[in-house]
Amino acid sequence: MQPHMLRYLPPLKMPTLSDPKTVDAVVMIDDVPAGVRCHTRDDLERRLLRKLDLRMSIILILYALNLIDRTNISNARLQGFEKDLHLHGEQYATTLSILSVGYITMQVPGNMILHWLERPSVILPCCMLVWGTISILSGTTTNYTGIVVARFFLGLAEAPFFPGVVFLVSKWYKRDEVALRIALVSSGIFLSAAFGSLLASGILHNMQDKLGQAAWRWLFYIEGGITISVAICAMFILPDFPYNTRWFTSEERELAISRLAEDGHDNADRLGKQTTMQGLRDAVSDWKVWFFAFATMFQILGQSFTGYFPTLCATLGYDATVTLLLCAPPWVFGGMIAFALTWYSDKKKKRYQCFMVSNTLCILAFIISISTMDKAARYISLFLMAQVISGYLLLFGWISNTFSREPAKRAIAIALMNALGQTGSVIGAYIWPSSWGPTYRYSYAICIAALGVSTGMFGGMYLYLKHLNEQIERNEQDANDINELRDPIGFRYLVWLKTDILILLTVPLIPTRSYLSGQS
Repeated sequence: MQPHMLRYLPPLKMPTLSDPKTVDAVVMIDDVPAGVRCHTRDDLERRLLRKLDLRMSIILILYALNLIDRTNISNARLQGFEKDLHLHGEQYATTLSILSVGYITMQVPGNMILHWLERPSVILPCCMLVWGTISILSGTTTNYTGIVVARFFLGLAEAPFFPGVVFLVSKWYKRDEVALRIALVSSGIFLSAAFGSLLASGILHNMQDKLGQAAWRWLFYIEGGITISVAICAMFILPDFPYNTRWFTSEERELAISRLAEDGHDNADRLGKQTTMQGLRDAVSDWKVWFFAFATMFQILGQSFTGYFPTLCATLGYDATVTLLLCAPPWVFGGMIAFALTWYSDKKKKRYQCFMVSNTLCILAFIISISTMDKAARYISLFLMAQVISGYLLLFGWISNTFSREPAKRAIAIALMNALGQTGSVIGAYIWPSSWGPTYRYSYAICIAALGVSTGMFGGMYLYLKHLNEQIERNEQDANDINELRDPIGFRYLVWLKTDILILLTVPLIPTRSYLSGQS
């Protein structure tokens, strides 16, 4: 800490021990939960994070299976799926978009149920059991109506999973740990795209006419069966929330709650005072939630190429097996970029800047694909496209940070933003018609426009949150009484904001504590 960076606040009005905010401040300032000696704090926290990270790592596999069961239809398309079900015109696009309709419908109720029952270790695996069964049944369909119905219910079953995972992670980790953890557990996106393509290549190449079934049907049977098996194991591995996870010791539980309180999470996060319906009212009445939702819609529209990735790879001119194998490397590269960007974002607290870099690289890839049909250039562009998912993951870390203090509101906000954002998937399913191939110039142009809009909208939110941080800092400096402050002392939204380090000087009852309002 440099001396010239210190700023001393004027003496505050003497609070009393009975003052609830004074009690909260004492709790927030205390670095060690009851019963834990000071010199063991760091060691215990490291052990806690290792134990938690190990348990949470299974979400990587769960999320990979979530996306494999959702997107296997695009791999099946390369091996007679449309012909066997007699699909024509826009019917294939409708089978893609109808999943998003079910997905949108169930996301908010799903997270409300998760917050109410407080048992993600049971709810999330049960969702997996249902969608794994529906995936298997999708392989038995014989016409357009059957596959549309199956895809709609698949969307309903999968809807609670991703927002539930984001909410679960946000309930355990501090704000400067969230983005990297969400990227780690959500790297199933890249695992599913890479491993899913390899698995599909093997099944479609070797299972044709086995037991009289087409290879694409075996794709649904096998992948749905894997999902069901893993879901049963997940019930015994996933944690619940810090205050009700059974396999934690009392010291670990107290530390998990204490470190979140120190990070600015509302006491309701520990005491559960805010009801699910209160969270719903708070979320729908906050304009920031709706702004994030509409910006996310444009972002997802700009990423709509993911549903047609094997088709875009097929424009290189290779057969189905080679095409699926070529789909894997871009997603491996995308995963590496995601880890790098989210790690840097957490370390430097630069959410928007990293998001903007990711979108810029993707727009560059679209421009390359529009400009040439050269195989090498177009394949390189696929690598740059795949990494855009890292920006999407950063968004959910940023959203969790923005609504970190109210757990019920955070649960609804995450689900609502992801649900409304998925309308971009419904629109995006129709901007890649075969008649625009193999160049797909018009499709890429629409995606460029959508990413441009989302980048601009999130830039506006970044500037607004930066303004709020400055306002919170001024309020702390001008306050004569701790009761006048609306926000916990030291709370800041995680945006890049270069400010001084504040030291709060209060009465001897409250120890002196410094707060970082941001880092450059």
